Amino acid sequence: MNEQELQARVDAASEGRARARVDGGRVGIVLDATGLSAAQRDEAEQAVRRAAADAGASEVRVAVTAERVRRRLVAIASGKGGVGKSTLAANLAVALARGGGRVGLVDADIYGPSQPRLMAAEGVRPEARDKQLLPVPTPYGLPMLSIGQLVEPGRALAWRGPMAAGALGQLVEADWGAADTLVLDLPPGTGDVQLTMVQKYKPAGAVIVSTPQDLALIDARRAIDLFNTAGVPIIGLVENMAGYACPHCGEVSDPFGRGGAEAEAERLGVPFLGRVPLDIAIRTASDAGKPPAAADDDRIFAPVAAQLRDWLATR
Repeated sequence: MNEQELQARVDAASEGRARARVDGGRVGIVLDATGLSAAQRDEAEQAVRRAAADAGASEVRVAVTAERVRRRLVAIASGKGGVGKSTLAANLAVALARGGGRVGLVDADIYGPSQPRLMAAEGVRPEARDKQLLPVPTPYGLPMLSIGQLVEPGRALAWRGPMAAGALGQLVEADWGAADTLVLDLPPGTGDVQLTMVQKYKPAGAVIVSTPQDLALIDARRAIDLFNTAGVPIIGLVENMAGYACPHCGEVSDPFGRGGAEAEAERLGVPFLGRVPLDIAIRTASDAGKPPAAADDDRIFAPVAAQLRDWLATR
């Protein structure tokens, strides 16, 4: 068996990730699986084994190695619930992936996990390998994990802070393969779970979501203060439910006010990333598991994601 010919076969099978050595009829292969998912690792290992067998090897041993991928976490947070934080998180993750990013989505909203519905992954339970969870693929080109995939549907999670933080840690520390950026949909508020997650995993930055009304902005200030206290940069503030266009006459009204989040961002000295309208099309698409950001004509979430992408590029 010619070692040069064997290496050429192994290169083709592994896309240049493996090195082979021949000892009589025995072949030893070292496969670099850095950045590959569990399924991709298995596929690559089987491919190099077949290549060696086809070259005439009587025995094939494969050693799989991998360097740890350094991942950045982007926290999507709000001071209170009901402001559209999870919808924004899902759409930003989809928009980043559509732009070529290697993105994963972590649904850390432990008391109201909604990402399985938003990402059309309801009823799909993640598997585990080597004590690590394997993220679930979605129709939108990015993997995700959610507490909602680990418990029975509709079951209340009466977990105290340490137990909740431990469960969320399993999501963050899962086998994310090639993903180098994780979008983290945090629980609303500024409690123990949020503080533990921020301190332990230290996101690269945080996007704060608020509606324009004063009551929501009060809580948004608290969320910003939490991240400032933890030393996590504020990427910017997004104003959600900003303006409602009547589907019949087209007149735009502002049931929650307008411009409050932008004014607050200016007052606090943080970037304003944009507005998301109160639009029934966003609600119906989200309920159907079809994030608007997945559409080619998206003009709402893509500009926000572009600013997030630019911010990450500078870090």
